This record gives sequence, structure tokens and C-alpha cells, in this order.
Amino acid sequence: MRSLDDLAASGRTVLVRSDLNVPLATDASGQPVITDDSRIRASVGTIRRLSDAGARVVVLAHLGRPKGEPDPAFSLAPAATRLGELLGREVVLADEVSGPAAHAVVAAMSDGDVVMLENVRFDARETSKDAAERTALAGEWASLADAYVSDGFGVVHREQASVSDIARLLPSYPGDLVGAEVAVFTRVLTDPERPYVVVLGGSKVSDKLGVIAHLLPRVDRLLIGGGMCFTFLAAQGHGVGRSLLEADQIDTVRGFIEEAATRGVELVLPVDVVVASQISDTAETQIVPIDAIPDDLMGLDIGPESIALFRNRLADARTVVWNGPMGVFEKTPFAAGTREVALAVAAIDGMSVVGGGDSAAAVHLLGVPADEFSHISTGGGASLEFLEGKTLPGLAALEETS
Repeated sequence: MRSLDDLAASGRTVLVRSDLNVPLATDASGQPVITDDSRIRASVGTIRRLSDAGARVVVLAHLGRPKGEPDPAFSLAPAATRLGELLGREVVLADEVSGPAAHAVVAAMSDGDVVMLENVRFDARETSKDAAERTALAGEWASLADAYVSDGFGVVHREQASVSDIARLLPSYPGDLVGAEVAVFTRVLTDPERPYVVVLGGSKVSDKLGVIAHLLPRVDRLLIGGGMCFTFLAAQGHGVGRSLLEADQIDTVRGFIEEAATRGVELVLPVDVVVASQISDTAETQIVPIDAIPDDLMGLDIGPESIALFRNRLADARTVVWNGPMGVFEKTPFAAGTREVALAVAAIDGMSVVGGGDSAAAVHLLGVPADEFSHISTGGGASLEFLEGKTLPGLAALEETS
């Protein structure tokens, strides 16, 4: 794969695929407001580097899930404004994805300028299953530029026009963000310092089957929390009440438990949980051992003894990868497990990697200092698929054109 160092950017028009898919809320006047700009901040480095080098930077990005046509609710206008604030220069937003309006905005650029095209998902060809349709859209973008830079790690696992197809039509390079993400996940898969501990959470064990299968031969300890732990507990014969349970995965999970024992991998499960009858900020909670979960209640966070156990099993780690919250962290009664595990991961004397998605959101929401981690991934789905050992289309396309 080429490096961004190989791109002679001065005087050239460079398309940059960024991940600006930020959460929005509405203020009192009905205007959209970005509630977490971390993805935009993560994208600034590559864009600024190219702009400072004299490139004419054209940013491609998406926001939300519009249905393949323009929708004001998903306009990139707030992202363009915030990017401009962070760069300290105006970022002009074209009001079209491609076509005459996009060409006009790009044609008016000077060296060092940054513009943004509207939400690429306003064109149904972006996510089409038809490769010819995607290639046609990618060709329209390619006609605007001299080179392409892939810097949206959150989308490199997608076969999409702005991710994989365009990389095959122009000289293509990974941006600094994508390069850093690839380096980190390659290291934790191939050359981790030990003890190597992986912490997995989230709601469904079925979402993590590939990750567990790929990591079991590589890790020293595997800590399991979140809703997915109840399928593990059920596989051990425990009743889980009304807790989230994927009964069809019990046999698979039982196989993982047996494999961990065979490989000498320490599998750590909760010993107590926080239970309630409902998910709300005012829920009445109890803390119960995992062998005493009431039939009419559901586990919604790991308990204090489990927090202490997880903290202990993280203390001597030299490499930690954490993906998935320990409970329903968005609700105050069920946030402690995720917060305390996050703090424990951040405190290790070694490499601490947060695998994006809900884990990264939890770090932000719960006020855990982001700079205490070695790396917080910008791509939840992409990081999971990387950890599964899958081929990511956006990265494969970069390798093909090197």
C-alpha cells in the first residue's frame, strides 16, 4: 500500500473520503447541532496536511442513512461548518453530490482550498449492489481530481462507490487516519506485547462470533460483559431471567468455552450483575450473583464484584483491546460497569485500544479522558471486521492500486 508521503500534492486536486458521520440534535430554533465532533476532529489532520501542501482538497463523506436521494435532514452543512472552524478556513459545500454544481465548485478552487460535496448517499449509486452503477458514480468524481485519499476508516469495510470503486480509478493513497488505524490493528493481531487481554461487550454475542473465533488463538485473557455475557452464562447452566439471551448461539458459545480451556486462555465472566425490571434512568435496581438472577428481572450491567474482578485481570496487561460496553451505559443506573472498565483499560501500562462504535461513544458520554487511551478507533464495524481477519474492500482496493 502506498503512503501519503508518496503523494506530490501541490497544485493537484485530491479527493479525500472522510468519515464525518456525526450525531446531530436540534437546538431551540430547530437548527441541527453536532453533539459529538470527534470524527470530524479525527479527519482534520489529513485534510490540513494536504491543504497546507498546496492541494485542492475535495472532501467526500456521508451522514446518516438517506434513501438514495437528497434529504435536508442529512445535509453535510453542519459538518462543513465545523470542519471549517477546526481548519481555520472556509469549507465551501457544493449543493450536489456530482454533476454541474460539483464541477463548478471544484473549478473555482485555488491551491490550498477545501471544499465538500454533498452527502454521497444522496445518490443511490453510492451504495448500489450493481458494480457498474457504483463505478459510473465513481467515474464522475474521478473526473474532478488527480488523486484519491482514503481517510474514512469507519467505511473501509464497505463496497461503495466513494470507498472502493473510486480507489481503482485514480492514483490512491491511505490518509494518515486510515494508516494509523491499520497499523494499530495489525499490531494487536500480529505482534501484541503480553499479557494480551481482549474485553468484549455489547448486546449480541452473534455480532462478535467472528472476533472471538479469530482472537482465541491469539489472546491470553478474554473478558466478557454486556448483554452477550448472558449467552455465556446460560451455556454454563445459569438461569438468566429476562436478560438478553441468544439461545441459538448457546452451543457455539459452549464450544468457545471449551476451546479457551484447551488453549489455556483465561475466560473471565461476570460474577454478579445489576438487574432491574425496566431500562430507564429511574429503574429500581438490585445487585445479584450470577447464579441468583430472578426470573422476572433482566441483567443490565456487570456488578461491583465483577468490576473488581475485571479491573484485577486488566491490571498487568501490556496490550488491551476493548470493544463493546458492559451494560446499558446510556442510562445512569447501568453505567458504572462500562465507566469503570474504561478507566481500567485506560490505566494499563501498555497499549490500550478502544474498538470504536459504542465503546468510543461511551468514553465520550461518560467523561473518560480520551487522551488516556493509546488509540480510539473511528470505525466500529470496520474495527470488528479487521479483528475478525476479514478482507476490507476499501483497504483491498488501495492495495490493488499500489
